[in-house]
Amino acid sequence: MRRLRKRNNQDKPMAEINVTPLVDVMLVLLIIFMVTAPMLSMGIDVNLPRVKSKSVDVTEEKLVLTITDAKEIFLNKTKLTLGELNPKLEAIFSNRIDREVYLRADKNVPYGFVVEVMAEVRKAGVDKLGMITEPPEETR
Repeated sequence: MRRLRKRNNQDKPMAEINVTPLVDVMLVLLIIFMVTAPMLSMGIDVNLPRVKSKSVDVTEEKLVLTITDAKEIFLNKTKLTLGELNPKLEAIFSNRIDREVYLRADKNVPYGFVVEVMAEVRKAGVDKLGMITEPPEETR
């Protein structure tokens, strides 16, 4: 009887893929994205006052005016002076239907300065001026 010889496995191409390096790379990418994702939403750091109020649903991108404790004014993330604020807002609202601005002011900013900024915003023709605050901490 004739014996069948097994062929040498060296003639066949290797058909298995080692997935361990792929999993390692994917886990590193996942960790990088998890660490950097919260940094994307950070803006100018201000210490907001805490008050009880109804939350507002924002469906589209709105203009946010930020006042830091050093009396620096930012429109979204663009730094402006008090004199530049009115012309900038007038230019923006000349092409927009909704005329609303949200104001984020650090709780340590003097009230008089916040009122000056609000007056400049009103002069630019803003119909709605919303104040952004943080809800108070819950006590148990």
